Amino acid sequence: MTVPPPDLTPAQRTEVELLARGRQEKSRTLRDLGLPETPESAHTLLLRLGLWSEARTPYADRLQAALNPVTLPVPDFVPEKRLDLTHLEAYAIDDEGNRDPDDAVGIEMLDGGLTRLWVHVADVAALVPPDSALDLEARSRGATLYLPDQTIGMLPDELVEKTGLGLHPTTPALSIALDLDHDGNADAVDVHLTTVRVERLTYTQAQGRLEAGQEPFVTLLRLARASRALREAEGALSIDLPEVRVKADDQGAAVSPLPKPEMRFVVQECMTLAGWGAAIFADDNEVPLPFATQDYPTREVHGDTLPAQWARRKTLARTRFQPVPGPHHGMGLDLYAQVTSPMRRYLDLVVHQQLRAFLTGGEPMGGKVMAAHIAQASLNADATRQAERLSRKHHTLRFIASQPDREWTGVVVDRRGPQATLLIPELAFDLPLSTPAAPGTELRLRLTDVNLPALTIRARSQ
Repeated sequence: MTVPPPDLTPAQRTEVELLARGRQEKSRTLRDLGLPETPESAHTLLLRLGLWSEARTPYADRLQAALNPVTLPVPDFVPEKRLDLTHLEAYAIDDEGNRDPDDAVGIEMLDGGLTRLWVHVADVAALVPPDSALDLEARSRGATLYLPDQTIGMLPDELVEKTGLGLHPTTPALSIALDLDHDGNADAVDVHLTTVRVERLTYTQAQGRLEAGQEPFVTLLRLARASRALREAEGALSIDLPEVRVKADDQGAAVSPLPKPEMRFVVQECMTLAGWGAAIFADDNEVPLPFATQDYPTREVHGDTLPAQWARRKTLARTRFQPVPGPHHGMGLDLYAQVTSPMRRYLDLVVHQQLRAFLTGGEPMGGKVMAAHIAQASLNADATRQAERLSRKHHTLRFIASQPDREWTGVVVDRRGPQATLLIPELAFDLPLSTPAAPGTELRLRLTDVNLPALTIRARSQ
């Protein structure tokens, strides 16, 4: 006989919800019902009673990632000396629907066969100086929180509107210039405070211009390929695993493959070059930055199969941030700093604050102060990234549960004894399965018994 769900008083509901959200550790209500006093058990009860919908995700709450928007006032730009680059074309290229365009690319042809790659980044630090109210708020969050059903900015929407590239006829920027020869070698690097004129494009639009043979897209592709070849010669790892978009609302969830046009690679490579150039400039001028470093991979993996890509990713050490430069072996770079997302990542904002202080004759913060900022921001950003990962998994499981009769294709990418790890490429989702199948084997799967509070699912091969 099915036991009817209990009725909860308002006080009991509040108590159970606090446990489900990770805001308290015990629940007398669950104890009296003979249920485990865990967030997962509380979540299960709330679903069973219809008090929470399946769209509700508690992970950001549990990890204490901020869910309230930033509403602090945003100052205006003040007049200052800038290099005028409005005569040059520049393009902010993003996914369709992107709302925070913080970087753009362009080129300038120089004498002697050199091409100057310009990477312009929104001059967020002009409005967010160190230890200002906006800076402290951004540091407490560490990064923008991207959930399948909402985005919670690290900084106010008003700041995005004021600093976003291509949102106004001209925009202040911090711009990294790299003078590159035909083989991608850098003859010089420089950093400037600039004024730029930017056109916004989607990846699809930019890809269309590339395929039509239009400049500067053809030259950008050549530079990106040359740069990638140089980094691979220095040991950079290439990892190509499926990526998806996960979107959700109260009505359901959807998972769709992330398109990978060649222009996506071009933009990514230009952003990598910008980070390398900014790090070189800072090191040459003895400006402390939160340099990104990474140890050698734990082992070498050959091949381009899915199991090889999976194994290669597992060899990567965690990226560390420190106030002194060091090699980033996964990127094949002798030094590197993340610089192109100051709206979205706090340590990128710190890079901008340091470079801006040097360029304007101010005093950059010292290494000890920066180390403290790195530690606090990294901890908070880690919570944000984990909340994103768990929320994406939650809504992916909703998407699977909405299609109970569907068969999925999984690929064995790893195994440990009788237990294998399967990757479902169209979901970018992995799960365990007991099977004798060798790595690389494709299996037809039925996915059943979705448990949202536990974030588990069962797979059965057909």
